[in-house]
Amino acid sequence: MPSCNEIRVVIVGAGVLGLLSAYGLAASGVHVTVLERNHAGTESSWAGGGIVSPLYPWRYSPAVTALAHWSQDFYPWLGGQLLSQTQIDPEVYVTGLYWLDLDDEADALAWAQREGRPLQRVDVAAVERAVPALAEGFERAVQMADVANVRNPRLVKALRAALQQMPNVTLHEHCAVSGFIREGARITGVRTAQGDMYADQVVLAAGAWSGELMKALGIELPVVPVKGQMILYKCAENFLPSMVLAKGRYAIPRRDGHILIGSTLEYVGFDKVPTDEALCSLQASAVDLLPGLADSEVVGHWAGVRPGSPEGIPFIGPVPGHDGLWLNCGHYRNGLVLAPASCQLLVDLILGREPIVDPAPYAPAGRLGLAG
Repeated sequence: MPSCNEIRVVIVGAGVLGLLSAYGLAASGVHVTVLERNHAGTESSWAGGGIVSPLYPWRYSPAVTALAHWSQDFYPWLGGQLLSQTQIDPEVYVTGLYWLDLDDEADALAWAQREGRPLQRVDVAAVERAVPALAEGFERAVQMADVANVRNPRLVKALRAALQQMPNVTLHEHCAVSGFIREGARITGVRTAQGDMYADQVVLAAGAWSGELMKALGIELPVVPVKGQMILYKCAENFLPSMVLAKGRYAIPRRDGHILIGSTLEYVGFDKVPTDEALCSLQASAVDLLPGLADSEVVGHWAGVRPGSPEGIPFIGPVPGHDGLWLNCGHYRNGLVLAPASCQLLVDLILGREPIVDPAPYAPAGRLGLAG
């Protein structure tokens, strides 16, 4: 294998997965070009809530759990590193998370014991004291006190700024990729409106659009858009000291008093238009959780599309029969929490290093029915 500073990689997509993949590769000396159809980080990475945990981690496969645990431990370092480099704080904010009146509480507790995670049952009266804004009437609660949230718009802004400081990284925004350049069995670049771009390796990290791009190669990649809508309130900074989740909806506090309420799940293709129906539903959920929000104004309402995938397990690794093509996509609802581990795994595989986790569960080979 050539030395890192001789390798040229094109990454398609500049969401958190694409940006963090570029960051890891460039830190090893690889020459990286990142291509983004819009402005970096303005799709799913911007639209999400930023909880550094799957919403219900015990409901996911060990494949998702492995990436989540590695990433959760890594995020505090990443936030500090980006702040030091760029003076932009991604605000990795440890608030803990309360789940209220879970139907599968026993499963959650059994998972925590099996995985060694600090999730435990807590008395509802103690939750009410810790979170005075919480509605009355909840009967049961479990908590993980070490769960953080990251302010995802600032995370992507910090990653973009860090990459712009690196001499071996080029970012082309408003540069849509229309297809791949193939020479024999090898993918050697991509086609764009700004011309053909060649590379030793091509990484597809285009989120919900990844499946559409793979059709150009005749490959059915089961990554589909799943719309999600959220609303934002502005409250006093101490209004909500912890994240809370009940009846499938969550509230996430930011340090400055902004409160995110989310989210919907809608299978409507690539439509990203916010709807009045979702606004009313989210406001009702907000007040059910935190009655004080009835007197607060909604200061933001938006929609994004997640990259849905089977079981929420991302595709990470080389594409058989298409040498030089790699996937890092299909993270569904967990792109932000899984990003650090997913991108480190991708970097390890591209550079031939010992992978941080077993790569087999994420490998496109087998999952896509492709022969090597």
